[in-house]
Amino acid sequence: MRVLAFRHVPFEHLGLIAEALETRGIEYDYVDLFRGSARVPSIAEAAGLISMGGPMSANDDLPYLCAELDLIRAALEAGKPVLGVCLGAQLLGKALGARVYRNPVKEIGWFPVRLTEAGRRDPLLAGFQEAETVLHWHGETFDLPAGAVWLAWSEACRHQAFRFGEKAYGFQFHLEVTPEMIADWIRQDENEGDVRELTAPLDPYVNAGRLRELSSLVFGRWAELM
Repeated sequence: MRVLAFRHVPFEHLGLIAEALETRGIEYDYVDLFRGSARVPSIAEAAGLISMGGPMSANDDLPYLCAELDLIRAALEAGKPVLGVCLGAQLLGKALGARVYRNPVKEIGWFPVRLTEAGRRDPLLAGFQEAETVLHWHGETFDLPAGAVWLAWSEACRHQAFRFGEKAYGFQFHLEVTPEMIADWIRQDENEGDVRELTAPLDPYVNAGRLRELSSLVFGRWAELM
C-alpha cells in the first residue's frame, strides 16, 4: 500500500506523518511537481494523497499547483483518503470550490486551537483537549467548502480544520513538525520575511511533546482510513 505525498518545497516534508504511515506498513512516494522535470503521477494505484505546506499561495497561477489541484479532485472523485496540511488544506478547499484569501493577520507561532462541536465528535480528533497549543505558520485562509464539516478554529483564524465526506481532511495548523523541522524552517530563505515580522523568537520546543502525541493520534487514524 502506497500514498502520494506532494511537496511544494523540500523542507516542508511529511515529518511525523511519515512515522504514522511507516508504523502501519504504508509506503509513500514524494511528488515534487515544483521541480520542472517531475512527472505528473497517476493516482490510480495510490491508496491516498497527502498535500503538504509551502510558502506560495494556493492562488498562484503555477502549472504544478494546477496539476496538483486536478489530482486532488480526481482522488476525491475516486473516494480515496486525502490529507491537506496548511497550503495543502487550502488547495483541498480550493479543489472543492472554496475561496482562498489572505487572513487578517499572519498566524506564526504556538497558539491554541479549539474544536467545534462537530470536531469533538470527529473520529480523528478524539483525544484533543478543549484547547491544544499547536504550531501555526500561514498568512492565508479559506472559506469552508460547501458540504464540508467545520472541525476547529483559533482566535486569529476561523477555519483551522475541516472534513469532507469521511476520508478527506484539511488542517491549517501543523501537527507534523518536529523541533528540528521548525528550526530548519526558521533558517530558510523563503521564510526570511515571516521570521523578520515575529515579535519574539520562535522556540521549536515549546509544545513538541504534546504535538507528537496529537500527531500520532490524528495521522495514525487517517492512515487507517486506507
